Amino acid sequence: MTTTMISQATVEAENESRLTALRRDYESLGERLDRRGISIDAIKRKVAAYGVAVPSWGVGTGGTRFARFPGKGEPRNIFDKLEDCAVIQQLTRATPTVSLHIPWDKVNDISELRAKGTSLGLGFDAMNSNTFSDAPGQLHSYKFGSLSHADAATRRQAVEHNLECIEIGRQLGSKALTVWVGDGSNFPGQSNFTRAFERYLDAMKSVYAALPEDWRVFTEHKMFEPAFYSTVVQDWGSNYLIAQELGPKAFCLVDLGHHAPNVNIEMIVARLIQFGKLGGFHFNDSKYGDDDLDTGAIDPYRLFLVFNELVDAEARAKGFEPAHMLDQSHNVTDPIESLMTSATEVCRAYAQALIVDRKALETWQDDNDALMASETLKTAFRTDVEPILAMARLESGGAVAPVATYRKSGYRAKVAAERPAVAGGGGGIV
Repeated sequence: MTTTMISQATVEAENESRLTALRRDYESLGERLDRRGISIDAIKRKVAAYGVAVPSWGVGTGGTRFARFPGKGEPRNIFDKLEDCAVIQQLTRATPTVSLHIPWDKVNDISELRAKGTSLGLGFDAMNSNTFSDAPGQLHSYKFGSLSHADAATRRQAVEHNLECIEIGRQLGSKALTVWVGDGSNFPGQSNFTRAFERYLDAMKSVYAALPEDWRVFTEHKMFEPAFYSTVVQDWGSNYLIAQELGPKAFCLVDLGHHAPNVNIEMIVARLIQFGKLGGFHFNDSKYGDDDLDTGAIDPYRLFLVFNELVDAEARAKGFEPAHMLDQSHNVTDPIESLMTSATEVCRAYAQALIVDRKALETWQDDNDALMASETLKTAFRTDVEPILAMARLESGGAVAPVATYRKSGYRAKVAAERPAVAGGGGGIV
């Protein structure tokens, strides 16, 4: 039996107070969609089946590059993190898996960790390795790189860490490894671009060779930070080359914040889909750079346009199963509330993309009618699909209003009384 972190009685009471209004809104939207030839129940079923992974580090308080301000009731370890993640899943019914980060989430007894996840009704998504910072007791530093480091011993250490992540993930039931490195340079001439990339590819081939048969590896590109002059895996083109070089189990991961301002991310998504190398996403939002803001907080239309490409590909791309995960940092909000809101925004973008009139869109595109093609997308985007999301949550045992129910439960105050307060925090995003 699944352990619930919030009283089901609280959830039911909150749902009951909103049920009459929800049914009216759902019926009204159903009538409007029916006039457009769309079955609201069919959309609801797809939304209910959708899931996005929660990052284990996301339930802790993040910060800026300069300071971190600890929040109340912060998780002390991965077991606390899983309990917080279980709250998000209980109320949203959209986050059935958790993505771990090693060594942050490393434990002595992996079977205990897996049992904890099972008891909370959570599975384990892609494993994330960390060779962008030094762990206590680490022999070789990653200050000047990891998988692309000029020193062979440092590269071997980075490879071995990724192999360890694969083994931990195998025992937890994970099926993928995500590799992001901060390797690069801050000064012209500091690093030879070609040799650094060659060393990275050589090291990644060793990691790739250790993948179980049914696993995938996702490589993640990032334009800058912490390397500001050059980054070894700096854009989707380099990422695509890596996936091609490694083999059929290698795919590109797209983080929405890892691009230059105004880059057409949805077109990048389309290109990677077309050539079979889209592995998945880290959903967040940005205003200036890799801001790691809550998903949909700045540009919900861009999120919708990304999902428009994904839904378009569902019917065309054979075996199309990209991994979806949230990846954001919280400084001024309760992380649980932000992650619930982000999960809802991802589901919203998916639902809106599902109601796009694709036959009409294709006709306008073939007729070169730019205005009507654009209006076809905007018609779907402007549709308030909240009744679909809320009904999907309700029928799956979740909360009609997740944030309001969470606040009513008093969960944050409860864990704050149980978990020692953190007196201060240093710099760092996470």
